[in-house]
Amino acid sequence: MKRFLKKLAVTAALLPLVVGLTMSVASADKIRIALAETPSDELAAFFVALDRAKANGLDYEWTAFSDEELAIQAVLSGQMDIGFGTPYAAMQRSKAPVRIIFQLSKLKFFPVTTKKYEKLEDLNGEPILLHSRGGGTDSIANVIEDKVGIKFGERSYVPGSANRVVALIAGQADATIIDLSNKNKIMRQHGDKFNVLPMFEVDASDEALFANLDWIKANEADVQILVNALLGVWRDMNDDPTIISKETDPEGPIGQLPKEILDGLDDFYKEAVEGGLYDPDGGGRKAAAADMEWYSQAGQLEGDAASLNIEDFWYLAPLDAAKK
Repeated sequence: MKRFLKKLAVTAALLPLVVGLTMSVASADKIRIALAETPSDELAAFFVALDRAKANGLDYEWTAFSDEELAIQAVLSGQMDIGFGTPYAAMQRSKAPVRIIFQLSKLKFFPVTTKKYEKLEDLNGEPILLHSRGGGTDSIANVIEDKVGIKFGERSYVPGSANRVVALIAGQADATIIDLSNKNKIMRQHGDKFNVLPMFEVDASDEALFANLDWIKANEADVQILVNALLGVWRDMNDDPTIISKETDPEGPIGQLPKEILDGLDDFYKEAVEGGLYDPDGGGRKAAAADMEWYSQAGQLEGDAASLNIEDFWYLAPLDAAKK
């Protein structure tokens, strides 16, 4: 939920600057996974899926990149096999045969304001605090303007949902867009001072798993093991969010996180499931269609959504097989 729609402005020359964590020495026999962040509570479900996949014979290693663009570039350059992100602009502009195979999370951000606003229409002409110019919340604001028929006033930028929450509480802003966990936190602690404005439903992807199509087809068995594990965890998690903490390996990367984060896993995943963050069907065609609409409206895909072919961006065979 942190790196939606950043511009792909990183070249292969920047890759040595990556701040990364690698599980083991590189091996041609291992699937190389490019994470877009270091292990966190948001990645706990993914690591549970990796553990299940490993139990079924998948051999892998992961590298945590410091930025989503770096993870995308690493897959485009062939340095990594599978990556995290929503590389729609990169797929369209590079013409690389890169395809999404699984929706990891939906785009769930929330307009939070002081009590002076009650609906999105009230923000017409009003200033708003966003993450970064040209970034995810900037694009969300663009789509809000288009769908609701308003025009925001001055846009100011403060990176990090938590930092924008601080700005709200300090009276330095009256309106912002923040992620699910920070929305829940501010409303628990200061619900008498702020409103969460009603937002239209979004099924588009925030984070997805993608790879080069040629590599996918050359490694079908391993890809299928991984997608099977992901779908199983996502369905189990929607039935019982506590499955993530129960199956987290205490010796693994998530198990080594601070105790306060581990103690909050059940609440985090309960709120995320209730908020619709994780699709128990892994996204599939519904998510692909939603992505075409959202990313074209946000200016990250060229062409009308109706003219875009989802098979140019998604490879659905592994997910279809997993559902069977």
